[in-house]
Amino acid sequence: MPLITVDGFQDDAFAPLADDMPLPNGAVLVSLARFQKERDALIARNAPIGVRLKSDQPPELLGEDVERLSLVALEFPKFRDGRAFSWARQLRTRLGFKGQVRAVGDFLYDQIAHQHRVGFDAWEVAEGFTPDTLHRALNEIANVYQPSADGRKTIRQLRASA
Repeated sequence: MPLITVDGFQDDAFAPLADDMPLPNGAVLVSLARFQKERDALIARNAPIGVRLKSDQPPELLGEDVERLSLVALEFPKFRDGRAFSWARQLRTRLGFKGQVRAVGDFLYDQIAHQHRVGFDAWEVAEGFTPDTLHRALNEIANVYQPSADGRKTIRQLRASA
């Protein structure tokens, strides 16, 4: 699937690895189980590491190793499963994660703006998705009700300051 960020389409520098594949040189994206099992070997490679979390795997499972990661990919198994929204916000606000937070799986166009507000900055998208589509999704909503990781003033805060 193509990878898009707010800057447009990007080549994915991270090689996604199944748990039984040998480690190549360069950046890799591994499951949480593989990261936990091969942590020391992955870190010793001195190459960028990404971990893919399933929707039932909170980022706290990464522990202090979150600082060593360049990418956390959060899975949406179904568009109705919103746990990854919470995980992204926790990564950004509680854990101080500065790397890429990527949305993967089954999410909707209508969810992209809120995904970005809670901390996502990259998306695996279907063929035919364009940078214009992303720009439109990110800018459709001018005012917001929910506080989030992006620090935008909510409608309530705007009303109170008026």
